Amino acid sequence: MFLSSTLRSAVSYAARQVRSLHQTSARAGAGGIFVRVEAIINNYPEGHKAAATIPVLDLAQRQHGWLPISAMNKVAEILGVAPMRVYEVATFYTMFLRKPVGKYHIQICTTTPCMLCDSDSILEAIQNKLGIKVGETTADKLFTLTEVECLGACVNAPMVQINDNYYEDLKPSDMEQIIDELKAGRVPPPGPRIMLDSCEVKPTSRIQEQEA
Repeated sequence: MFLSSTLRSAVSYAARQVRSLHQTSARAGAGGIFVRVEAIINNYPEGHKAAATIPVLDLAQRQHGWLPISAMNKVAEILGVAPMRVYEVATFYTMFLRKPVGKYHIQICTTTPCMLCDSDSILEAIQNKLGIKVGETTADKLFTLTEVECLGACVNAPMVQINDNYYEDLKPSDMEQIIDELKAGRVPPPGPRIMLDSCEVKPTSRIQEQEA
């Protein structure tokens, strides 16, 4: 159990470091972007620039907020590959956004584990709170709602991903509170909304609560 917890912490820390580097470069403007692109490419053997397609696309998306065709073409130019090779990656992975989204992109998982833990009530709470349906963006461009497949946090279902952050073990009231915080310009602490010991819920799991 301790090893699992340590491993999860290490992976989470590494992911935060990568995102931090990308976000810092995006804020730094074109100069910072190209410095970061060079650093990414240098992680791969000489002559294999194409291997950097995913991280460079991610960097471009963080700069624009989405991936316009011009950004994809620039990535292809930098990596020395045919534009189609970049289009194939950008259209295969759902993490890449090919149309603009709001400042806060809410991705709700509704696959089996989350559905069994009543993700439908979380989806309903979001729709009622924001006045939008799946695939829509609020008039003020603050929120976009997307329904997605498994996000890999099944043990803490139901959950949503908002930009880079996971919010887990949600109840409708939790979701409403998170949205209120975001509207006020504050980012709520990510993670489970109930006390956990590693991946074991204390004192009861969401399913146990429903059965009680």
